[in-house]
Amino acid sequence: MKLGVMAALFAGRKLEDVAAYCAEIRLDAIELPVGAYPGKPFFDPAKVLASKKEQDRIKGILKDHGLALSGLAVHGNPVHPDKKQATADHRDFVNAVKLAPLLGTDIVITFSGCPGGSKTDRMPNWVTCAWPPDYLAILDYQWRQVLVPYWSTQARLCAQHGVKVAWEAHPGFCVYNPDTLIRLSEASMKASGLKGKPILGANLDPSHFFWQGIDPIESARVLGEAGLLFYCHAKDTELHLHQGRINGYNDARPYTDLNRRSWNFRTCGYGHGHEFWKPFISMLRRQGYDHVLSIEHEDALMSVEEGLERAAAFLSEAIIVEGAGKAWWC
Repeated sequence: MKLGVMAALFAGRKLEDVAAYCAEIRLDAIELPVGAYPGKPFFDPAKVLASKKEQDRIKGILKDHGLALSGLAVHGNPVHPDKKQATADHRDFVNAVKLAPLLGTDIVITFSGCPGGSKTDRMPNWVTCAWPPDYLAILDYQWRQVLVPYWSTQARLCAQHGVKVAWEAHPGFCVYNPDTLIRLSEASMKASGLKGKPILGANLDPSHFFWQGIDPIESARVLGEAGLLFYCHAKDTELHLHQGRINGYNDARPYTDLNRRSWNFRTCGYGHGHEFWKPFISMLRRQGYDHVLSIEHEDALMSVEEGLERAAAFLSEAIIVEGAGKAWWC
């Protein structure tokens, strides 16, 4: 298993400098953002898509620094009820799918998206309960009329380019836990008419599961057994029990309100120690995942460099310990 970084945290820096820094701290891989919410910090994907020279330049930079391209990140909402945003996010997604194999990866990381509650809505509508019955009607509209038609079409596009989609389950989007991810994958693959292994799967990010009360280790098992464990982000969450006991963990207070929130994103090891991360990595391995742990830094209490380097050191120990040697009977 390799260690990498989701490189959106380096916005404003040159790719050459970022690659050199990643090599210096002994990372193995890099995940490049190419549109939607993470933006396009290093290059314009549309221009790179049209230029083999630019493709070779980017691949050369990564090769010179010993970095594999683990995936392209284009976290957006291509089913947004605002047609302008939906069109832009869809365009970015399609560019990412077409660009991925040209740059040397077959993984595109994104969100499932969230439509409005009806054809006339102007904002997304994330349903969190089954009653009153209006909410079940919203879910029926979102899934049957928007999500499954959209993603079944994208599955066919991805099949043409040899690319897999890794949905990041995240509250606020229709895929937010293993159940919704598995159901959307199965329904969309069936509607696509494609046969064989799934193309629509998971980017497992434990940080979004902790504060939903979901066990990421069990999630890795379930997603692995379903054949949907395509990618993995490494990010931690610190739960603030004194707030959680009063207000629960579905917390919409601003991320900057660190002292009153029920949870905050943290560098790996600062929310959960090796009592979580070592069994988590073991479960990934048992389910056949041997790709990249892509570190995502969103810790407001640490700088980019401090957070990333501490996470890399912490996870390196977990990977080495869990992967060291063979069983004595081998």
